[in-house]
Amino acid sequence: MKEHSRAFVQFLRLNRNVSPNTIRAYDTDVTQFLEFAASRDGLKPSQLKPEALDADHVRDFLGELHKRGLSRASAARRLAALRTFSKYLVRQGVLKDDATQLVGTPKREQSLPAHLGHAEIDALMAAPNLETVAGRRDRAILELFYASGLRLSELAAASLEDLNLSGRMIRVMGKGRKERLIPFNAQTASAIKAMLQDHHAETRRTRGRGEKSPLFLNLRGRRLTTRSIDRIVRQHVKTAAITTGISPHALRHTFATHLLQAGADLRSIQELLGHAQLTTTQRYTHLDVGRLMEVYRGAHPRAKLK
Repeated sequence: MKEHSRAFVQFLRLNRNVSPNTIRAYDTDVTQFLEFAASRDGLKPSQLKPEALDADHVRDFLGELHKRGLSRASAARRLAALRTFSKYLVRQGVLKDDATQLVGTPKREQSLPAHLGHAEIDALMAAPNLETVAGRRDRAILELFYASGLRLSELAAASLEDLNLSGRMIRVMGKGRKERLIPFNAQTASAIKAMLQDHHAETRRTRGRGEKSPLFLNLRGRRLTTRSIDRIVRQHVKTAAITTGISPHALRHTFATHLLQAGADLRSIQELLGHAQLTTTQRYTHLDVGRLMEVYRGAHPRAKLK
């Protein structure tokens, strides 16, 4: 079975629509399942047959994950990995049927990420010290996060060549290598321009031919990592005395929430966020009950009747 899992990972690497993060996650998930199934049957993983990928083994595996306190979302991701693996084995003629289709997907919890109010956003934007090079860079990071709703990985991967300052647009390569153009506002453009005027931007001109120039640099002139950007955001959240646990992902959620509250439709927000499914966007957006009633009374014909 192990040789099939290795071939599966190689197959994913050759598929340009699968991100490296997804490949690593699926590899880990399949390996974890094989170890569980072998242990359940009193075998070594090398002795496991492809037929072990059946509904009973998968259900027991998900049950074990539940006992360990794994969230439903994480369990659903592992099931998605096993389904992809099973479909691959069927296409290769290793298995006759895809038994994972007999296993129901764990229902996700309806938990919502934290988001900021408008006053908190203002406080966060005022947190960086604009008298310093790092402060001007950090302000540009925060502005772009809130103005565009980018994922942390997308913002870290942004390059100068992706940026159109005059048109106030940025080109993003999202999940599944899907490209999208995201607009941003004048405040964000101004913050980015201030950052680019700093002397450390000279290092951008030393890149090799054909090599993209990172948009956000550390003070040594290298591309900021996702970990560094996450730390920067959390540092300024603390400076702004915001008590809610706010991360870069929460800024993305704030972007979507504020657009929805201002009247933007879900389809447009879906395009801006780069979601493949509208249901994913719906989980990012939430309105308070008062706002929902306001929309309902203003839109439903019978709700207007006294």
